[in-house]
Amino acid sequence: MDDDQAPTGLSAGIPGRVSGGLSGVRWPDERVHQVQRRTLWTLVAAQGLGGLGITIGVAVAAILAEEISGRADLAGLAQTMQVLGAAVASFLLAHLMGKRGRRPGLTLGYLLGASGAALAILAGVIDSFATLLVGAALLGSTTAANNQSRYAATDLAQPLKRASALSLVVWATTIGAVAGPNLTGPAGGVAARLRIPELTGPFFFGMLGMLASALVIWVFLRPDPLLVAREAAVDQGASTSVLHGTKWSRVRDVIRTRPGVAAGITTLALAHAVMIAVMVMTPLHMHHGGAALEIIGIVVSGHVLGMFAFAPVSGWASDRFGRVVVVNAGAVVLLVSLLLSGSAPSGASWQIAWGLFLLGLGWSMCTVAASTLLSESAPLDARTDVQGAADLIMGLVAAAAGVVAGIVMAGLGFGALNVFAALLVTGIVLAAELARRNADRSDEQRRVAG
Repeated sequence: MDDDQAPTGLSAGIPGRVSGGLSGVRWPDERVHQVQRRTLWTLVAAQGLGGLGITIGVAVAAILAEEISGRADLAGLAQTMQVLGAAVASFLLAHLMGKRGRRPGLTLGYLLGASGAALAILAGVIDSFATLLVGAALLGSTTAANNQSRYAATDLAQPLKRASALSLVVWATTIGAVAGPNLTGPAGGVAARLRIPELTGPFFFGMLGMLASALVIWVFLRPDPLLVAREAAVDQGASTSVLHGTKWSRVRDVIRTRPGVAAGITTLALAHAVMIAVMVMTPLHMHHGGAALEIIGIVVSGHVLGMFAFAPVSGWASDRFGRVVVVNAGAVVLLVSLLLSGSAPSGASWQIAWGLFLLGLGWSMCTVAASTLLSESAPLDARTDVQGAADLIMGLVAAAAGVVAGIVMAGLGFGALNVFAALLVTGIVLAAELARRNADRSDEQRRVAG
């Protein structure tokens, strides 16, 4: 059988626990470890390039939308479509991965994102707002692929290294997140040489980045880590029942019977909602106080740094102290960030800068720990279903939080928005408590059985 061919069965077993000397064992420990190392570095390379594709257009997307539509109130619609597109694409790509493995799903995600960037360029050329919205929705597929990459990092990881592996891929987004906005200026010059509108230049660079990500995944993500994990589980004599496709009924069954999955999904959704609600309104709060655009840009860059640069620390802590401990610590960091931001005056201040940085850091801690908890709690035969549903729910909740944030901000102010976000953080704490109690109950059952 070729390395990329789907195995004949699925199981919930953990790969890489069978010695290489056993007859008939295709995936001994040493070979699994080799595939995992290759997988991680492939994902890191693709994630960095994919991050470039996501962030480079962010700085000009709203401006391009306003220029094409002629209406300031529609400027944020392009970003909303990208968030919704990412949510839907996460679920659909997971469906494909469940059938064919990580490689075709991630490749398709980056190719769809590249086509979205091409449509954004076309929208600027033909002055079509509808085309821009379709392009923005497809651009969300790159976000979905980047999100699913973090799960791919855990397919073959050993239990004590899962969070570290996942966090390394999250960290790689820093490369594109930092480089992308800095290419906005040069992109304008390239647009002039290509005789396309200046504001579409960043999307051209983004398209190249996403195409490069697709190429890296297609060429180097071999053998497919998810398919190897399934075959390694079969090597151990685990169940060979086959469950293809993404079905909500199966996801509901897993959530109902596995509290770790429910806690992981809840934490991901609420942490992302808190981050989006406050992050999208902070530049407006600063602008109302007369902060210069350069200062706003620096504060947002600090926020992005908090989101991605310290992910490996969150991963190490999750492996060392446990997923629930890091989720709770992340919730505390989020509350501190909301206290600083909510009490900050409009304009530029050290409070708003530190508040937004800690907002990104708390999000990172919760996301890394919850993603790991989710992945290891879900059975292998339904893992891609659950992961896709989790990212879909996360995106939809975040999009709703962004809408509510605008309403709260307009009616009650920035301080009230942070209070609203703090209420969401309490849900994270309750989810962590659910996971902790379930872990304690499982430990007690193992002691009784022993």
